[in-house]
Amino acid sequence: MGVYTRTVAVSLFVSFILFFTVSSQRNDGTFRVGLKKLKLDPNNRLATRFGSKQEEALRSSLPSYNNNLGSDSGDADIVPLKNYLDAQYYGEIAIGTPPQKFTVIFDTGSSNLWVPSGKCFFSLSCFFHAKFKSSRSSTYKKSGKRAAIHYGSGSISGFFSYDAVTVGDLVVKDQEFIEATSEPGLTFLVAKFDGLLGLGFQEIAVGNATPVWYNMLKQGLIERPVFSFWLNRDPKSEEGGEIVFGGVDPKHFIGEHTYVPVTQRGYWQFDMGEVLIGGESTGYCGSGCSAITDSGTSLLAGPTAVIAMINKAIGASGVISQQCKTVVDQYGQTILDLLLAETQPKKICSQIGLCAFDGTHGVSMGIESVVDKENTRSSSGLRDAGCPACEMAVVWIQSQLRQNMTQERIVNYINEICERVPSPNGESAVDCSQLSKMPTVSFTIGGKVFDLAPEEYVLKIGEGPVAQCISGFTALDVPPPRGPLWILGDVFMGKYHTVFDFGNERVGFAEAV
Repeated sequence: MGVYTRTVAVSLFVSFILFFTVSSQRNDGTFRVGLKKLKLDPNNRLATRFGSKQEEALRSSLPSYNNNLGSDSGDADIVPLKNYLDAQYYGEIAIGTPPQKFTVIFDTGSSNLWVPSGKCFFSLSCFFHAKFKSSRSSTYKKSGKRAAIHYGSGSISGFFSYDAVTVGDLVVKDQEFIEATSEPGLTFLVAKFDGLLGLGFQEIAVGNATPVWYNMLKQGLIERPVFSFWLNRDPKSEEGGEIVFGGVDPKHFIGEHTYVPVTQRGYWQFDMGEVLIGGESTGYCGSGCSAITDSGTSLLAGPTAVIAMINKAIGASGVISQQCKTVVDQYGQTILDLLLAETQPKKICSQIGLCAFDGTHGVSMGIESVVDKENTRSSSGLRDAGCPACEMAVVWIQSQLRQNMTQERIVNYINEICERVPSPNGESAVDCSQLSKMPTVSFTIGGKVFDLAPEEYVLKIGEGPVAQCISGFTALDVPPPRGPLWILGDVFMGKYHTVFDFGNERVGFAEAV
């Protein structure tokens, strides 16, 4: 999902890539990028994640824009995508004159374009991917400004350059991009993509570089300021999906899109309502949560407390958390008693000494007391670990109290759910034979409930007795004020056709076909 200078990142068990195979320009004002399926390869499981005044001036320079995104007027660009294991969607672009081709992830969770540089000599990753050679391009312009981007499972560094960038049938002139000269680690070494093309807002662009999408509009290459994603989740189909720059393709969705406004510029962030498991509210987002739609994240990420509840409901096996069990054993009954006494939930963990309270939420202590220094058994490290475990326990107990469970059943429930806390690198396995027994998991957006059935939120790798199934839900804890934050990645976007309406600063969802 994006860049972390201000980025939230997710480490995934499998990755999601786009591959640009054919492009076509149509008379409906759109440019399309199609996707193709790749042969399943269980041995290649890439763990990767990839998160103004100037824009107001850009917006005012655009032609009049209405909400009829399906209009037949204007020009649009359609880019086909390839789908690897329902976890990687990647496409082809070109840089320079004559064009040098690269495969990239089209990432709505970041805003920079980068590819490996011909000057990348000391990173093994660069030897396995296409590299940009500036000396071979007649339109290259030197910048020299240094750049570095940190993702959840890797980082790159290098320098900025300018050149023509071809996306489908469109040629963006003088596009600023990063030539990566360092790509440490295994993430980019085993990746099927060469680089990344960010489709987020300029606010999160490293070096305040103008994103490719902005220049498409500024240079008049796209008439309508909107782009849309269709990700094909049919494992039997050769077509992987497509991006439509400049509009939407009506054949890829049914019904009307439900739109919600962007609430914070940078990522495509919006307000989300309650999360439900089997039609029952988890209670976590009752007063609202923030969410991001991110084409660069394979799975669906959310707060550990709710992800653990989902994993328990679907029978996913995570990693036993001793910290979780310790907190439940020592403080579970106290938390239950305080909730029954109608104590304000956000203050409970600070009242029992596991968190500090900053006026809105609990935070880790982070400061050793005199007792801590004299008694090594009561270290601040334990307190820091206990704070998030305590706050998770409060959420779980609240959920059970709403269902009128007995105290004994509640204590047993939270002990069991500690077993479902996701593993550190995010993945949780499920039994492929139990899909029919798993509940629907739903998300409320714009007052509408969006359901995900088990076959839609479970990633199946392989066939027959060797098949493996992975939960499509991974844990990510983003503290306030930015969080709690949900990242609706490819698991969600595969079920729901997604429109990124830049002109009206909103995101729309409709059932994909």
